[in-house]
Amino acid sequence: MTDVLLVSLGSTGGWRAADAQLAGSIERAGATVALVTAAPQRDVRTFALTDLAWARAARVAAQRGIAEHEPRAIVYSTTTAALLWPRPGAIRFDTLARDSRPGRHGLWQRPLERRRLAQAPLLVPMTPDQPGVTVPVPVEPSGAARERDLAAVAYVPDPVKRRLDVLLAAWDAARHEGEELVVEGAVGTPPEGVRFAGRVSAEEFRALLRRARLFVAAPAREDYGIAPLEALADGCVLVTTPAIGPYPAAAIARAIDPRLVTDDLASGIRAALDDPPADFAARAAAALAPYRRAAVDRVVADELLPRLLG
Repeated sequence: MTDVLLVSLGSTGGWRAADAQLAGSIERAGATVALVTAAPQRDVRTFALTDLAWARAARVAAQRGIAEHEPRAIVYSTTTAALLWPRPGAIRFDTLARDSRPGRHGLWQRPLERRRLAQAPLLVPMTPDQPGVTVPVPVEPSGAARERDLAAVAYVPDPVKRRLDVLLAAWDAARHEGEELVVEGAVGTPPEGVRFAGRVSAEEFRALLRRARLFVAAPAREDYGIAPLEALADGCVLVTTPAIGPYPAAAIARAIDPRLVTDDLASGIRAALDDPPADFAARAAAALAPYRRAAVDRVVADELLPRLLG
């Protein structure tokens, strides 16, 4: 018998990494854990069909994990993973379908999500704006600071969701001669002053962050935002548009200097390059204390596992 079965939707690299981190925290707390991941799904036309396909895949993974590991408790990672669950369990989430799937996009998901949230023995949000045991994704500095020889870095795995057009327009309006923006995830022919790096490994991305003065983002919605938190951990000044959603990194940047979180992204970029906040890296590191691995491990050991296992 395994203590905890963690059912991962695994629909993005960020979620796969976050679920592996949670499994590690559970193990370090002395409990046994099995991690099962839904099979990858092909792209379909609508959010409603997308969620149905992933929910079915998560159900298959959960059934397999229950049969193989006989878990004492189950944690479904994302509300989508829990929609068609074969057995009730705790639900870990960054945001809810009612927020991320408005209108027709969440026609069938929202009512079912409400039932699952009411039936779950425990909720495990990533941010404290929801009830339950808050367990953030741990974020650590990736290495020793280097010379900041890059003006800015951006993370754009999805050019529509991450509003690459808005980001590039702001950079074009803000940049001075010789300043370069490196965009991880983007491909094709970049405009002047921009380098498209394509997809790089996690280690290569963190190396870029250690070299960059700024991390620039232009989301309209940010459910959690691991990449901006990693940028803060590596000492980058975060400049971002305000966004709907929890977005803890934006709250940290705004608390340090309100100029950094603005719809006028070009002015924020220029302010951060010409007049960066004093001791930004140290102040960001202090604000990230609840997100460090040791702090998250304490929450898992002292709060999450006692609630899960009784």
